[in-house]
Amino acid sequence: MLEGIVNVASSANLLTNSKNVQLVLDPSLALLSRRQRRLIRQNPGILHAISAGLHTAIKECKWQFQNRRWNCPTTHSPAVFGKIINRGCRESAFVFAITSAGVTHAVARSCSEGSIESCTCDYRRRGPGGPDWHWGGCSDNVDFGRMFSREFVDSSERGRDLRYLTNLHNNEAGRLTVSSEMRQECKCHGMSGSCTVRTCWMRLPSFRAVGDYLKDRFDGASRVVYGSNRASHRADPRHLEPENSAHKPPSTKDLVYFEKSPNFCSYNGKTGTTGTTGRTCNSSSPALDGCELLCCGRGFKTRTELVTERCHCTFHWCCHVSCLNCTSTQTVHECL
Repeated sequence: MLEGIVNVASSANLLTNSKNVQLVLDPSLALLSRRQRRLIRQNPGILHAISAGLHTAIKECKWQFQNRRWNCPTTHSPAVFGKIINRGCRESAFVFAITSAGVTHAVARSCSEGSIESCTCDYRRRGPGGPDWHWGGCSDNVDFGRMFSREFVDSSERGRDLRYLTNLHNNEAGRLTVSSEMRQECKCHGMSGSCTVRTCWMRLPSFRAVGDYLKDRFDGASRVVYGSNRASHRADPRHLEPENSAHKPPSTKDLVYFEKSPNFCSYNGKTGTTGTTGRTCNSSSPALDGCELLCCGRGFKTRTELVTERCHCTFHWCCHVSCLNCTSTQTVHECL
């Protein structure tokens, strides 16, 4: 499961001393499998990339769901995402996908930055690419990122049940999203910027673009069951198909789930849901961030607060900025 992997991101020691960390002595790595620890030893410098990627994934998850009843809450325990990852719902599907994508993205970028000893830029694209441009520069090594993420993240999964299959599918969906959103960047060459010839390379998408794509896939996620061999009526353990036979099979980039999401309106220790009491809502919005929906019909309370912000900033040559402090009254609505 994700506990051991995400736990890497929660250790300050790994962030400050990632290249020289003593794996044997660091208790935060105890939840990682033997294979994961071996992969870290074989790829010096990669631990920092994994940690950075997981932090980015957590931050993106919180941003994408900031206005939903489930707002991607995290804890300070080894199970950073809480009990939701032990379920097979849409939310757990997104967590697996965004986490796998975060590792892929960060490792691919670190390769091109020279931060990992076992990989470099992707130099496979060489020579002419078109009539007025050619391949060159340093392409982000997304293939290495995908390969490493598959070996590292997927190795924590165990069993052959429906949860195992959906977790692997969602992990791969996150990785494929990163690689499919790669974009071409070019630099012009020529007299006085005439751009007679261009040198081009492949660049990773912003992680916000990855998050936006996966959020769309979350909204359209497919509920799946074990596929069946219609000839023998025996279960095929490696095949997923939509629960509703009228729906098309999920693609490799679709998110999949197999159980209904828990009720996120109220606190429930068994399911790990925190509820929406105390959440800030928008009283004028009919959308999911509106008080009616976010507060689950319980109503809301309104209060005012004084907020002091920097304002009327002026740049002085050279080189500092001076600002005034402006105080305003803001109205805040909170769910009951």
